[in-house]
Amino acid sequence: MSELAADTRSTLVPCVRYRNAPLAIEWLCKAFGFEKLAVYPNEDGSIAHAQLGFGNGMVMLGSADNASEWGRMVRQPEEIGGRVTQSSYVVVNDADALLARAQAAGAEIVIPIADAAYGGRGFSCKDIEGHLWSFGTYDPWKAA
Repeated sequence: MSELAADTRSTLVPCVRYRNAPLAIEWLCKAFGFEKLAVYPNEDGSIAHAQLGFGNGMVMLGSADNASEWGRMVRQPEEIGGRVTQSSYVVVNDADALLARAQAAGAEIVIPIADAAYGGRGFSCKDIEGHLWSFGTYDPWKAA
């Protein structure tokens, strides 16, 4: 497929917006073990763009706004009754250890840790602004 980027680590990068992106960046690093790769703040302290790494994956994020074309299409969970329209799944080596770390940071566990019938062990939680994250040992690349 010629549209695919041939020389990159990951061709799929989720994007998330936060009302308090500076706090969310710190929390995501503490709770889930993300690593700050790049953070570009605006003059007002909001975040224009940030990149957080996790293994060979990445999530991009920034401050929520209704001014940009993209920002007007995105809603925060609190604006739609606490629901989300997407979530990210993160492959980890030890789901139980990540669960303990997330709980210690105050993540809201919404699906308890369990072994999946199709393999792997995982859980789902909401972050400090209600975005849904799932973590587990199931590796779809190895299962395919």
